[in-house]
This record gives sequence, C-alpha cells and structure tokens, in this order.
Amino acid sequence: MRYTGSYVPMTYRRKVRKKSVRTCGHGSSKPRSRKDDQGRAERAEKRARMKAHLDRQAAGVLPDDDDGHLIFKKNDVLNGRWELREELGEGTFGRVVKTYDKQRDKMRAVKIVRNVHKYRDAAYLEIKVLTKLKQLDPSGAHKIIQLVEHFDYHGHCCLVFKLYGLSVFDFQRKYNFRPYHIEDTRHIMYQICYAVKFLHDNKLTHTDLKPENVLFVCDDSYTEKVGNMTFHRPKNTNVRLIDLGSATFNNEHHSAIISTRHYRAPEVILDLGWWQPCDTWSLGCILYELHRGATLFRTHSNREHLAMMERVCGHIPLRMIRKTRTKYFHNDVLDVTGTDENFIRDTCANLIRKIEDSDTEERELFELMHAMMQFEPAARITMSEALQSAFFDRLPENKRIPGLRASCTPRRPGITDPLHRSVRGHTVDLTGEGEAD
Repeated sequence: MRYTGSYVPMTYRRKVRKKSVRTCGHGSSKPRSRKDDQGRAERAEKRARMKAHLDRQAAGVLPDDDDGHLIFKKNDVLNGRWELREELGEGTFGRVVKTYDKQRDKMRAVKIVRNVHKYRDAAYLEIKVLTKLKQLDPSGAHKIIQLVEHFDYHGHCCLVFKLYGLSVFDFQRKYNFRPYHIEDTRHIMYQICYAVKFLHDNKLTHTDLKPENVLFVCDDSYTEKVGNMTFHRPKNTNVRLIDLGSATFNNEHHSAIISTRHYRAPEVILDLGWWQPCDTWSLGCILYELHRGATLFRTHSNREHLAMMERVCGHIPLRMIRKTRTKYFHNDVLDVTGTDENFIRDTCANLIRKIEDSDTEERELFELMHAMMQFEPAARITMSEALQSAFFDRLPENKRIPGLRASCTPRRPGITDPLHRSVRGHTVDLTGEGEAD
C-alpha cells in the first residue's frame, strides 16, 4: 500500500523517533552530566573491585567488602610480616588495626585505607605531609605523630605508626563524658597549641582538629575527688596530634568544606575562604569540650550552627554578612527560621558572661577560648600568642617545653582583653555590636 499526504504509519513514526534520539547525545536525549560520569566511574570501580575480589580469593588474598574495607580476622598476616590483632577504630578513610610487626618484634598501629581511588590518593597525600614533617622534626619533639613506614596490600595503602593510647575523646567517653581536671586540660591544650604552631610555622593547616585526633601516649589513669567532683585523670597527660590526611599547605587547593561539623569555623560555613585561623576556632571548641565534657555546637544544620555561634560569641560582623551569600540572612540579620531557639538558648551560653561569672582560673580558660573564637579570622589569637596566655602561665615548669617562650612572638596589645583587641593597627570590636575602624 502506498501512503500519501501527512499520514505516517505508527511503526514508521516510532522508528524515526528512535533514530532521532540515537543521533542526539550518543544514545541519550540529554547531554551527559558530571554526575553521570561520576556514577559510571563508581560503577566501573565497583565492577573492578568485584573482579579483584574473585581474583584475590583464588590467590588466597584477604577480600574486601562492598565499601572497599579489608575483611580480616585476628592473626591474619599482611605481606608475611604484619599480623593483625584487633581493630582500634574505624573512619571514612578505613580502619586502624593493632598489629604485630613480626620482623621487628613490635606492636604497631596500622591505618589500612579503603581500596577506593579517592581514599588511596588522600593516603598518599598524608604520607607526603608526614614525610615532610619528619624531615623537619626527626625526633618528633613537636607532639605530632610520626610515620614509621608504609606499604601496599593489594590496593590498600597501609600507614604504620607507633602504638599509642586512647584519644582524649575516647578517654572522656570511657568515663561518661566527665570533664577533665583543669590541670589536665591545661597540659593537653598546651601541647596541641604547640603542635599546631609547628604546622602553621611550616605553612600547613590541619583542617580537622577534634578530640578524636589527639591521642594519649598511654592509657593508665587514676581517680581523684575534689570537693563534690570526681575526676578520672590520666597518669600521663602527654599527647600526640594525629590524622594529617586533610592537612593543606598554604599554596595548595583549599577545599570549600573542611573540618568535622562541630569544630567548623564560621568562615567555612559562610563560604568566605579559609586559612590557618580556622584551626584556631576548632581549638576553642576543643578547649570547651575538655573543660565541660560536652560538645559546644551540637547541630548538623548550617543555620542552627550560625545561630549557636551568635549565642556564644555575639553577632556575626556586618562585613562578613555582606561578603557572603544572603541565604542565611535577612536585612543583614541572621534568619533563624526553622531553628530550635529553646534548644540553642538552653545549650549555649554567652562567653562574655562566662568570663564575668567565673573565678580567676576558669576565667583565664574562657578568655583563651574567647580569643580563639573570634568571628573575624584575623582577630583570632595566633598559636604563639596562645602559648603565652595567662591560662598556660600556671603550667608547672616540668610540663613546659624547653625554650618555647623565647621562640614565641610577643603578645599583641590587648590580647587578654575579652572585649577589644588590637589587630594590625585597628581596634576590632569583638562584641559584634559595632564596626571596626
């Protein structure tokens, strides 16, 4: 039958439609997006892992799970040398395992990174940073964990470290998050500030400071009763700073989002760019947590987080508000719509009031915290200044680092004033109620 006019049989129309779709975008009616490419890459990597899993089984190699974690049991041995004893912890990157080094007859902590491309790349960057720091500080005097060696196990990058004790977070958790004795808090924070000063002096920003990333050198502890308070105190308060996996040199690409939520600086949330003072903000959060046994900013929402910051530290400076996007503000004021204002009021207290209401020793702690937690990054205390603060002046001489005082830069004028400080020749109003000159 011959067809004339505008009528086209249905079968022919379907063929034309299919043909036109095929000729536009290689089998898709829409251009391929970066998300599509990422999805294809992830599926390809998963297929490759599955194939590798079958090959490893055939070769007697330990398998991986679907997320790329190494599956092992007690006394499994890697590369004929590393005997796995027990898991010490797990993170996004992989697992840390207590391991016996059969060759050197020593117990070690081995960080077994997931067999996933992006985590492998991050591990190699961490090795680069740790190697550089070891060259700068061969003896490990600056309280930063040192890489003993590293090896590969069938796609897993494995980093070997000296075996230390609990993290300062896990120690608190072990005792139901009781606060540390103020003397222990003082010594722990002194060492962390010293370690971070070393990083900053060498143009590095840690970017992930938190209690989980500070380890005691050993686990022994004792109980002490002071008045109506019972403290669980470490016998040895020496610590090491760990996890340089996200550390960034000043001249390297700076990711938009850094830090674990609760310790994230305001400039990161506001997408204003960041540099070394973001570490200082995190230290202020850690100081509070050690002293009070509770996280300062307990939230997972940017808007609520900013509202909590304002409750603790005063109003966000106008110049920061006007530099950022307007999504969190209305008429230059933080929009708290959708936040739990009662929760914020009950859990967060203003630092200035804490300073005014505290005795001398605790007042010095809150003054240091306040100096660390200024909204303006340039207004925050430096690590050299922090190490000379009144809070650390009370540290016993036998716990001080020899020669440190002489190596620190002098305090800037107004450094101990909780309301105003001199920064680069300008008076900065730290209450958030006015503009700087």
